[in-house]
Amino acid sequence: MARFRRKSCCALIALALAVFIITVILKSLSPEDNNFGSQFALRLIPPPRQIEQDNNIVVSAKPAQMIPAEKADRMENKMQYFPEPNYNVHAFYYVWYGNPQFDGKYVHWDHPLLPHWDPKVASGYPTGRHQPPDDIGANFYPALGPYSSRDPSVLEEHMRQLRTADVGVLAVSWYPRSMNDDNGEEIDNLLPLVLDAADKYQLKVVFHIEPYKGRDDANMRENIKYIVERYGNHPAFYRYKTSTGKFLPLYYIYDSYLQTPDVWAQLLKPNGISTIRNTLYDGIFIALLVEEKHKKDILTAGFDGLYTYFATNGFTYGSSHHNWRSIKTFCDYNDLVFIPSVGPGYIDTSIRPWNSQNTRNRINGKYYETSFNAAVEARPQIISITSFNEWHEGTQIEKAIPKTWGKTVYLDYLPYKPTVYLEITQKWAKKFSEEQKKWLE
Repeated sequence: MARFRRKSCCALIALALAVFIITVILKSLSPEDNNFGSQFALRLIPPPRQIEQDNNIVVSAKPAQMIPAEKADRMENKMQYFPEPNYNVHAFYYVWYGNPQFDGKYVHWDHPLLPHWDPKVASGYPTGRHQPPDDIGANFYPALGPYSSRDPSVLEEHMRQLRTADVGVLAVSWYPRSMNDDNGEEIDNLLPLVLDAADKYQLKVVFHIEPYKGRDDANMRENIKYIVERYGNHPAFYRYKTSTGKFLPLYYIYDSYLQTPDVWAQLLKPNGISTIRNTLYDGIFIALLVEEKHKKDILTAGFDGLYTYFATNGFTYGSSHHNWRSIKTFCDYNDLVFIPSVGPGYIDTSIRPWNSQNTRNRINGKYYETSFNAAVEARPQIISITSFNEWHEGTQIEKAIPKTWGKTVYLDYLPYKPTVYLEITQKWAKKFSEEQKKWLE
C-alpha cells in the first residue's frame, strides 16, 4: 500500500509540473503589444476576425510589429472590398471639432445658442452654451461621441465611412492661416492630416473657402497661391478635368455673394487687376447660388460654375429642387459647371431654437432619396452632399446613435442602422455614375 501511494504521488507531481511548463510556454507565445488599450480604440477597431456588418469587411488584429510593405499590402487588400470612389460625388466636410483629449477643451460641440436678430423674438428663447459631452450643439448624437478632428482614429473612421458611401471627394471647410470661424480654432494646420488620411482611402480633397474677414480679390489670390504651393503636389489634392482637357484645382466659394461681381472680376477675369487666369494658380471657381438674381452676378464675376449648398428644399431659389433643371439649362448655355447640393434633412434648433420653420424631416431616408433623384434628373457634372458631418444643422450622413440625457432625447436613425445614410449615398452614387454613362452614349 505504501509503495502504491508513493507511485501515485510521483504521478501527480509529474502531471502538475507538465501543466506548469505548458502554461509558461503558451504565455511566452502571446503578443506583447496590445493595440486595443483605450475605450475609444475599442469602439473604432473591431476585435480579431470580427466581421464588420456595415460593409462586409473582415478585419484582423494588427500585428505588434508590421513592416511598411505588409501594411501596404493589407491596405490594398482592404480597398477591394469598398466600392470604387465616385469622384463626381463630393461631400462637405468639417474639421472644426475638438475635445479635451486632443485640444484641451471642447470646440464647436459647446456651440452657443444663437439669438434671433429681432430682440422681441429673441427674448422668448433660451441663451447660453451647450456643455459636452452629454449636452452638445446638435439634434443628433454622433456614434463617435463629441470627437476631435485632430484624432487620427476619427479621421481614419471618417474616410472609411466616406469610402463605404462611394463618395470620392471631401470638400473641406477652410479658413486661411491664423483665421477661424466665430466658434472654432485655426484649421489650416489640420489639412496635412486630412489629405494623408484621404489618400490612404483613395479619396480626394477640395477646399470649401469660407467667408473669412476681409475677403477680397487680392487676398483671395494670395490664399489660392498658398493652397496650391502648400498642398497642390499632394496625391489627394483634387483636380477637375475641363472641357479643354486641362486638370485644374476646384474651389467652392461659400457666400460668394458677399463680395460684389466687380470684386470677383478682378480675380476671375483675364484682364482683372489680381487675375489668376492663365497662371500657375488658375482653377475652377464655384460660386454659391442663393437668389435667382445671383445667376447674372455669377456670370459677370467670371465664376466657372455654381453650387446650391443648402439642404433645405424651398429655403432659397438655388436649394429648391424644382429649379434645378432650369438652372442646369442656364449653366449649359453659359458654359458653367452645375453642382446641386443634396441633403438628408435639416434641423438646427439646438443652436437656433427659433428656426423650427426651416426643419426638414428625414422621413426615414425618403427626403434624401427625393433630393438625390431631383439632382440626377437635372443631369449635372457633379453632385455635392450637405453634409458628411455638419452636426449643428442636422445635415450629417455620418453615423449617429440613440441617446437620452436627462430630459433631452436626441434624434436618431431608427428603425434603421447608424449606417443607413451611408448606404443610401452609395446607392445613389452608383445610380448617378450609371446615368452619366448613358448621357455620354
